[in-house]
Amino acid sequence: MRIHQKYNIENPLAFKIKLLQWAQRFDEVVWLDSNNYNQTYSSYDAVLAVDAFTSVKTDYFNAFDALKEYQEQTSDWIFGYLSYDLKNDVEDLRSENNDHLYFPDLFFFQPKKLILLKGNELEIQYLRMVDDEIETDLDTIHSFSETLDISEKKDNSCGKIKISLGMTKDVYKEKVALMLAHIQRGDIYEANFCQEFFAKDSCIDPLYTYHHLNDISEPPFAAFFKNHGTYLLSASPERYLRKEGCKIISQPIKGTAKRAENPKKDDNLATELHEDPKERSENVMIVDLVRNDLSRTALKGSVKVEELCKVYSFKQVHQMISTVVSEIDETISPVDVIKTTFPMGSMTGAPKISAMQIIENLEESKRGLYSGAVGYFSPEGDFDFNVVIRSILYNEEQRYISYTVGGAITAKSNPDKEYEECLLKAKAMREVLESL
Repeated sequence: MRIHQKYNIENPLAFKIKLLQWAQRFDEVVWLDSNNYNQTYSSYDAVLAVDAFTSVKTDYFNAFDALKEYQEQTSDWIFGYLSYDLKNDVEDLRSENNDHLYFPDLFFFQPKKLILLKGNELEIQYLRMVDDEIETDLDTIHSFSETLDISEKKDNSCGKIKISLGMTKDVYKEKVALMLAHIQRGDIYEANFCQEFFAKDSCIDPLYTYHHLNDISEPPFAAFFKNHGTYLLSASPERYLRKEGCKIISQPIKGTAKRAENPKKDDNLATELHEDPKERSENVMIVDLVRNDLSRTALKGSVKVEELCKVYSFKQVHQMISTVVSEIDETISPVDVIKTTFPMGSMTGAPKISAMQIIENLEESKRGLYSGAVGYFSPEGDFDFNVVIRSILYNEEQRYISYTVGGAITAKSNPDKEYEECLLKAKAMREVLESL
């Protein structure tokens, strides 16, 4: 049982900075921040869950069964992640590429302390075993600084971070050519092909790095995740899946264009993205895949496309986003809805299984949490998960830093342009890490 208390706060932006500083004292942390982005589907502006009372951690084998049992038995808020490699639980697939991050394939925890922010209203939900700490915690939170200066270069005891390429441009182009050959043979129509950038024997200040990344991106699905010494610092612009009662919402992204400082040129870039036949075809193919995935749990005739190929603008890029919805019977398990749609179509391809097989053969590093999802289940069985893209992954013990980027390869893809798009998507992470 949880105790619920509500407070009004004067400066939510400053309070969020204090809140995340306070959270660093705990071993388990999930912070989700919409950055006040105007969204049709949203419950909170920001959510903080800390300090595990119970948890579940497992590799991919029977992972969704373990999660389903945990979610049903807990009947409480649970927070965590699904790694991309849970595909091996859903289908007869394998993940045999190199992995230097060593994150579990699935991790969720029931937080002792939960803080929800909406506008100026702060809602605190603590388990009764710690509800006597609410006032003390609030006093401590308010004692932190209202600002975190990310403009000044922060000392890094590990020295300057040296970023290495998982594959050279020539190798990348060769692999795209192989993927195009699969498309020409009819094995697939589209596949998301990714490459890793990494730094070995390096360390970062996770909180400072997250704030810097979030500041230059301000995405609607930002996340800071900590499980002891493993971290995710995410500036994700994409929602994977959300459940509101019996309604399911998926919002895949396909189609990316750079921003320009000149407003007229910037508008032209957004218009060109919206009218680009290649980008639209990518998006439409994934929308069809999402419709098919949602139909596996949907009530007959309830799968609909609410919005098709709409361009949204973020600080770093323009993105083409569609919204697909469905209705489910109230007896359907929320975990089953996720299991039947995972991994998300925007990070796999079509047909889905063939695309994932080809991806595994051509990519050189294990995706792990990248292109997985971070989010939560509510006590009522609702949920909301992002897509882990535009993110930095860090294993403190292994002293390993990683970020991965990718793009959709279709019959119309040009390997040089695909590589340029990867660099555009990697820009924010590279800029943050090279500034340390």
